Amino acid sequence: MALLPVDEALDRMLDGVRALDSEDVPIAAAAGRVLASALSARRTQPPFDASAMDGYAVRAADLANPPARLRLIGASAAGKRYAGRLGPGEAVRIFTGAPMPQGADAILIQENAEADGDVVEARESVEPGRHIRRAGLDFEQGDVLLDAGRVLDPAALSLAGAAGYGRLPVVRRPRIAIVATGDELVPPGTEPGPDQIVASNNLSVAALARADGAEIVDLGIVGDDRAAIAGAIRAALGEAADIIVTLGGASVGEHDLVREVLVGEGMELAFWKIAMRPGKPLMFGRFGGTRVLGLPGNPVSTFVCSHLFLRPLVARFSGRTYLPELRSAILAQPMKANDHRQDYVRASVISGQDGLMASPFDVQDSSMLSTLAASNALIIREPGAPASAAGERCRVLMLR
Repeated sequence: MALLPVDEALDRMLDGVRALDSEDVPIAAAAGRVLASALSARRTQPPFDASAMDGYAVRAADLANPPARLRLIGASAAGKRYAGRLGPGEAVRIFTGAPMPQGADAILIQENAEADGDVVEARESVEPGRHIRRAGLDFEQGDVLLDAGRVLDPAALSLAGAAGYGRLPVVRRPRIAIVATGDELVPPGTEPGPDQIVASNNLSVAALARADGAEIVDLGIVGDDRAAIAGAIRAALGEAADIIVTLGGASVGEHDLVREVLVGEGMELAFWKIAMRPGKPLMFGRFGGTRVLGLPGNPVSTFVCSHLFLRPLVARFSGRTYLPELRSAILAQPMKANDHRQDYVRASVISGQDGLMASPFDVQDSSMLSTLAASNALIIREPGAPASAAGERCRVLMLR
């Protein structure tokens, strides 16, 4: 099977992927979720004419020739309106957000008035309607406030709550089952045997997916055994996973059994092997509506492929559009010509006088987690890119 370009592989992976079905959740639990349907206001906001300032509710005509003396007849506070009606020569003490009394048509702000007992002296005139928030100023019942597909950020959540919603229809979170494979792996916190290492790839994959809103089912580690791998795949399908992520076992060695087992279990293989570095052995397929992403075993390959493929897949299932943070930077040191694969080079990017400066790390072995943790970007080098001198422009994918 020929090596696929990265962009074509991503297009194939996302083809036919739609936002998942909806579910209703309490509004307090909806932060960051995606609206499954448009929201129309269930109420009018504000529901009454309200004061926008602290001061006095007055009739503008009474203040036409300041100074003017008015009789204070009561108070209107937020949550407790003045129930009477304002007559000629009268004023009501009012606070921000309080309902306007009947008969009043303006607010005299307290800085322009002086009260003495039940007498208020107005030092300035006011225009009718001054400092009044009219009913429906923000929105009216029936107005469409938020469209389907809107990510519920803090402002959108506040608007939905004000519009009368206690629960919201949101796109269901994608459910991801992770299966790590390899006789050499032991869980973190476990002392490895003489020929073993600690499994860590599942940690980065789960963290990235959770940050993008996915639910994670970690099915642990299975050895290089066909029956054990098949059992884990069946368990993942039994968990109603929208995405199954396998870690390791996707290459061509005698112990790389994952692709063979997946196909034997009925997976439709869409593609295998990508023209990229690191991450060439990446695999993708389907069990009906469940997508399968087979990631390479080397930790840097797993991480890079998760950024390039898993995150866009999670976003599409979630009803979002994934927008990687691509920036232009200046190379701090020269780079050799690239071969036929798209290269993702770990780098440190900092701000300089002329913009962002990108410094690639000297050693790019795909097993090196220390270099990965020190990187905040990947320099993207196109297939066949010529050698680049220090000071030339490059394209970087920001990681953090």
